[in-house]
Amino acid sequence: MAEYPLLNPALLASDVVALRSDASDLVAHIEAACNLIEKVDRRIHAFLPEPNRRERLREEARRLRETSPDPTTRPPLFGVMVGVKDIFHVEGLPTRAGSRLPHELFKGEEAAVVRCLRDAGAFVLGKTITTEFAFFQPGPTRNPHDPSHTPGGSSSGSAAAVAAGLCHVAVGTQTIGSIIRPAAYCGVVGFKPSLGRVSTTGIVSFSASADTVGFFTQDVEGMAHVAAAAIPDWRAEAPSTSPPVLGIPAGPYLAQAHPEGLAGFRECVTRLRGAGCAIEEAPLLPTIDKVNRRHRRMVAAEFAHVHREWFASHGSLYGPATRDLILEGQTVSAAELAEARAGMRTLREEMEEAMVRHGVDLWISPSAQGEAPEGLSSTGNPIMNLPWTHGGMPALSLPAGRGPRGLPLGLQLVAPFGADERLLMWASALQDVIPAP
Repeated sequence: MAEYPLLNPALLASDVVALRSDASDLVAHIEAACNLIEKVDRRIHAFLPEPNRRERLREEARRLRETSPDPTTRPPLFGVMVGVKDIFHVEGLPTRAGSRLPHELFKGEEAAVVRCLRDAGAFVLGKTITTEFAFFQPGPTRNPHDPSHTPGGSSSGSAAAVAAGLCHVAVGTQTIGSIIRPAAYCGVVGFKPSLGRVSTTGIVSFSASADTVGFFTQDVEGMAHVAAAAIPDWRAEAPSTSPPVLGIPAGPYLAQAHPEGLAGFRECVTRLRGAGCAIEEAPLLPTIDKVNRRHRRMVAAEFAHVHREWFASHGSLYGPATRDLILEGQTVSAAELAEARAGMRTLREEMEEAMVRHGVDLWISPSAQGEAPEGLSSTGNPIMNLPWTHGGMPALSLPAGRGPRGLPLGLQLVAPFGADERLLMWASALQDVIPAP
């Protein structure tokens, strides 16, 4: 870590054991977290400023210790620090959604997933910065691996906060590629569950048909703890006795990756083969251009619907990228929208049928086109994530080495719809095989 001074360890699984057992003092843990934010976040801008953060957390710690005095019965995420993307409502903290609009417009009950994490003993360390309304208009967040590069978006602050070790876990959303892509750019684990697996109640919606709540952690073991606490009816799968069969979606979809992304991906494939994984190249997504357009038109239409009243009253306060999406969404007919929504299930069935036909357990591909782009004017292209989001399938990004500029790359794993537990089980088995960042 010495080469990357903005990166710090925040391994959830080991830290929560120490906190639950009082091997680590809860108040000292809070002080250390606040000190680290003051030291590091002035350079990466992952969190929204909160003047009374330290006092708020001290009081929350006092209440948590009062309600959970016995180490043997403490909740599973006791003392875990959580960053929450600023499109989620959090009691006591305003929701601004990366926007210049009056924040009073976005008031609402605390998001269901935030309440679930709190009930499991976690602390909300603060709100993490998002792009404007979770689209492409960037915020000030920088990549902790190199602050001259983007962390990705729209869950920019969430990915950067976990990479920098400011929190154990961060909550984000993915409507196109807003978990998997920033996870890859920032060298952390990003998990997008199956569509609908985690409640979206209590968020400023982007697209009701595609919005998916997900998470960032520094490793798969930590992600497994979060999933077990935050996802209803989670049933962890026992490790398999044999390696998975992995499918490479050959064709125009994979060709969308940049050369450095493909080179890193091929290195992962070589290592996975060496570890005993069978790998099948299977033609998939031959009409990816049509899928890309269909998804964009669908989310644009639903985004325009969400913003119809706000945009009419406050249109001048929207950034140009967001404004353009709303105007595009207004041109989508009801028939086109219905066709796009129906296409989500059709695409999922096609991709899952291909898995069965080729005997594939997981699809694998680059998590992003390549390394994080330089500068903050763009959050990168989510195109490598789009079809899996459109199909509603669970996806996970594993850190997978570095590209030619020394920035992280990611390997994207995709399982059939509803097989989230299996996806995490396989990810745990594979994370030590692929090159570390």
